[in-house]
Amino acid sequence: MATTSKTAPRRPNRLRGFIFLALALILLCVAGVVGYVVFRIMPNVPALDAVTDYRPKIPLRIYTADHVLIGEFGEEHRDFVPIQKIPDLMKKSLLAIEDARFYEHGAIDFQRGVGAVYSNLRHGFGAGGGSTITMQVARNFFLSREKHLGRKINEIALAYKIEAALSKDEILELYMNQIYLGQRAYGFSSAARTYFNKPLDKLSVAEMAMLAGLPQNPSRHNPVANPKRARERQHAVLKRMRELNYISESQYQQALTEPLRVNTRGQEFDTHAEYVAEAARQAVYNQFKEEAYTRGIKVTTTILKAEQDAAYNSVRRNVLAYDQRHGYRGPEGRIELPDDPVEREDAIAEALGKRPVSDGLLPAVVLSASPKAVRVETIDGDDVTISGAGLKFAAGALSPSAKEERRIAPGAIVRVAKEPKGGWSITQVPQVAAAFVALDADTGAYHALVGGFDYNLQKFNHVTQAWRQPGSGIKPFIYSASIEKGYSPATRILDAPLDMAGEDAGKTWSPQNDDGKWDGPITMRRALAESKNVVSVRLLRAITVPYAHEFLGKFGFDVARQPANYTMALGTGAVTPLQMAAAYGVFANGGYQVQPYLIAKVEDADGKVLAEARPPAARQEDRRVLDARNAFITDTMLRDVTRYGTGAAATKALGRTDIAGKTGTTSDAVDGWFSGYGGSVVAVAWMGYDDPKSLGGREFGSTLALPIWIDYMRVALAKRPQEERAQPEGIVRENDDWVYAEFAETPTFSGIDLDQQPPAAPDPNAPADPNAPPAPPPQQQQQRQQANQLQNSLF
Repeated sequence: MATTSKTAPRRPNRLRGFIFLALALILLCVAGVVGYVVFRIMPNVPALDAVTDYRPKIPLRIYTADHVLIGEFGEEHRDFVPIQKIPDLMKKSLLAIEDARFYEHGAIDFQRGVGAVYSNLRHGFGAGGGSTITMQVARNFFLSREKHLGRKINEIALAYKIEAALSKDEILELYMNQIYLGQRAYGFSSAARTYFNKPLDKLSVAEMAMLAGLPQNPSRHNPVANPKRARERQHAVLKRMRELNYISESQYQQALTEPLRVNTRGQEFDTHAEYVAEAARQAVYNQFKEEAYTRGIKVTTTILKAEQDAAYNSVRRNVLAYDQRHGYRGPEGRIELPDDPVEREDAIAEALGKRPVSDGLLPAVVLSASPKAVRVETIDGDDVTISGAGLKFAAGALSPSAKEERRIAPGAIVRVAKEPKGGWSITQVPQVAAAFVALDADTGAYHALVGGFDYNLQKFNHVTQAWRQPGSGIKPFIYSASIEKGYSPATRILDAPLDMAGEDAGKTWSPQNDDGKWDGPITMRRALAESKNVVSVRLLRAITVPYAHEFLGKFGFDVARQPANYTMALGTGAVTPLQMAAAYGVFANGGYQVQPYLIAKVEDADGKVLAEARPPAARQEDRRVLDARNAFITDTMLRDVTRYGTGAAATKALGRTDIAGKTGTTSDAVDGWFSGYGGSVVAVAWMGYDDPKSLGGREFGSTLALPIWIDYMRVALAKRPQEERAQPEGIVRENDDWVYAEFAETPTFSGIDLDQQPPAAPDPNAPADPNAPPAPPPQQQQQRQQANQLQNSLF
């Protein structure tokens, strides 16, 4: 009988074989990955010097003498803030949305990573983001933002290396100072100033959440460019903060509804000192080149915040006042207003976007206009209705009979300003230019500098670059020269018509007084106080043109720019406001040369001093350029100018007895000046058109520049004691006034032209064109170099 046998099934053995094979393959893959990382990735992972020895690109910053930031220059706006000084809620806002388990994981958040892997498998690599703060630090410092597997493996390897080298706080500190947040702002402190004009510790919860939402996509979530998307991202941050219990329910609800006032005009500073900052920038760049913008260089100027504010506000206020006196010119331009609302908004936005804002003078498009009300849309998007007193300045342009070019009608582009007491008014951007500079009369340190009405409208610095006729502002130097010759403030000079044959390009020149009056014989003191033109010409003739011309060099003037003829007495040469300030400083300090300087100290990011100004000690005899007796006597005359002369408003307004100075008005009122001093502060104000033309038949230095000077001096002298000068040796009283002792009782100097002597022969040095200064003789080259050095000196 045959028998059969059955073999046992072999499936378990096969299953075990498959499992073994699978494990082997997995191990092989893991070994391959590990080997790839160890032998290919890790050797190529960069060294961590960039993070362990972190040296951020910190911009050049300019400060006042009292440590107020007035300028910042560099491609990257960044403040480095230690982690201990970053508000806790700012850190939590960031971690809530970017890496809530930052302090728990070791470089990689595997819980979050699982979700990212799933998203990548469904939608493709790069669709889901699982990067931790550490991984982002690795990417920002060492890698590109390209999304591919090799870069991601590098990122992970670097993240582990960073975690091994730095503490969690150090990593977060790097991130919060390095990350780009839009608008050229790097780091959260810089972003707080850029978007909200606030330091980090002054931000609200809503503002912190807005900033925390930026790292994911600074362009998409930028509150300036994309306010709607920025708000959506902010709400996501706030929701996450509430879920993690970082904020209370009441904080959450308040932040959701808080209106955000985002700065759309770029970086702004508390003090307007743009011309100062630019001058300092140029000086530092000349020394350090491109490194100036990345080394964190700190420049401390000699400018004083309170005085700079006073100077800026005074220039603005008085330029606007002049502009208002001379009437409304009409709209800046016109556009067609489409009927479609969307197209209309686009047209308005485009038109206004081309018009720079000028500190309160907002560009706006007229939507409707009548003599009683004007409705406009401003550059900020506000719909404003102007009526009543707000229309007074432009009333003529609202009249039915107004000329087409002046008429305000729908589509007109105008300027509007918010009034201090509420409401709005129509205004305009002034076309006239102005400048102001103030120096310490002893050291030459700048206290204030305003180079024009608005730096954003015109970068030209009128203080250092504008060569203008000084007009009667030059007269004190002619009078000072006469004192050196032996004349006295008591010297009597004939104030009567004067005809000078051959002085006007071969024809007779007959100078005139501004007021058209003749007073007969008057003293030099009164002539200067009342700014008598003809008397000044007679005085110059008496001391001779060559002597006076050379004498001007003592004060730092470029004598090559001064005419070597009798028109020199009326200020037909060319000076800058800075030269005038330095020159009047000689009278202010008793006769010593003044070398203006703007930069007190330059430091690097670590506080090491790179350069420092060392001005000479005040009132050293080796710097004397004018006899102390001359400075004293001229000062007494300049004080009388401000007591009862053309500058009398100064002493009356300031209530001090140490105020001295001189008005200056050129022919046809093309330039208006006031130069003066008090309390060891010397200051110069100027106004005029860049394309020279008359400022108006009723305008003078006393109406144009003196009000600027007074408004500044109210602040500058508020805490300074009055200065009374001691009488120097070597002068005596004669005819109730001062004179050098050696010239006392000298009849020659008692009067000029009192005998009605005929006019002197034409001056041999007079050029064919009295307005064209001759080339300087060789002995004057050194004086010209000194004048140029004065213009260029900053250290």
